[in-house]
Amino acid sequence: MIKIISMLYVIRFMEKYWISLTLLLLAAIATLSLWPAANLPVVPGTDKTHHFIAYAALILPTALRKPRYYRLIIIAFLVFSGAIELIQPYVNRYGEWLDMGANALGLFFGFILAKLASSYSQKLFKT
Repeated sequence: MIKIISMLYVIRFMEKYWISLTLLLLAAIATLSLWPAANLPVVPGTDKTHHFIAYAALILPTALRKPRYYRLIIIAFLVFSGAIELIQPYVNRYGEWLDMGANALGLFFGFILAKLASSYSQKLFKT
């Protein structure tokens, strides 16, 4: 029961502070994506996994809140992803279009996860 209440609290928190969380995640993604490769910490997982997780996390607050223009926001996230890939070669990084594919998949699965979480939390509140 505590886990369910905790999950509901996290969902409500993300819905309430979706703009702040999204801006924070955008800043973190931009910083980590444009940081020189030689100075990056070693973390488990592959590069594509990191991209997938980052963009799935990025879409979660927006997908949970689902503001009026959420489709435009999703397109903006894809444009942001492409811009990062174009800028990376200028900051001692490697831009790859496969990274953008991982980002797009992350956005898709993050959106699906948010829909499932939202549906589940609505069922809990109805009972």
